[in-house]
Amino acid sequence: MIFSKTEIEGVYVIELEPFQDERGFFSRIFCEKEFGQAGLVSDFVQVNHSTSRYKGTIRGLHFQLPPHSEVKVLRCVRGSLYDVIVDIRKNSLTFLEHFKIELSESNNRMLYIPTGFAHGFQTLSDNTSLIYFHSDFYHPSAEKGLKYNDPRLSIEWPLPVSQISKKDQEHNYLSQDYQGIEI
Repeated sequence: MIFSKTEIEGVYVIELEPFQDERGFFSRIFCEKEFGQAGLVSDFVQVNHSTSRYKGTIRGLHFQLPPHSEVKVLRCVRGSLYDVIVDIRKNSLTFLEHFKIELSESNNRMLYIPTGFAHGFQTLSDNTSLIYFHSDFYHPSAEKGLKYNDPRLSIEWPLPVSQISKKDQEHNYLSQDYQGIEI
């Protein structure tokens, strides 16, 4: 695995190094030792798998409040998606800036998201599946979200929205005095 820093502190793109032969390929998507050598959290407690049926589906932007803020590692295992994270760390130099990346089953990339970020994505193909590693369990009382089309975030989604949950539609726009979360 190759761990590459991004312009936002703590966010990494992880490039897999698959072994390929006539049978197909083999690729490691997690190694505690390699994550540790890169200085990244590796104590994951939950792995989730989600599938979105339709191209243009948006999920997010989701996060959990402290003390249940979580590190996430994402890997697209089928289809492709436009992944977006927003820095909501109070006093961060990149507060409310976002990082975007295309993840697909074929580009061998994963995204490492530290605590203090809201996460969402839009599918670029039908039947897109994503695997998420989480450093904390899901806590409904800590669950929060940002509005995917909040003008303060200036996120340009690549496709018209085809599907979005009622819950994600109902997230509020950020108030002018929003200061983020303390990590």
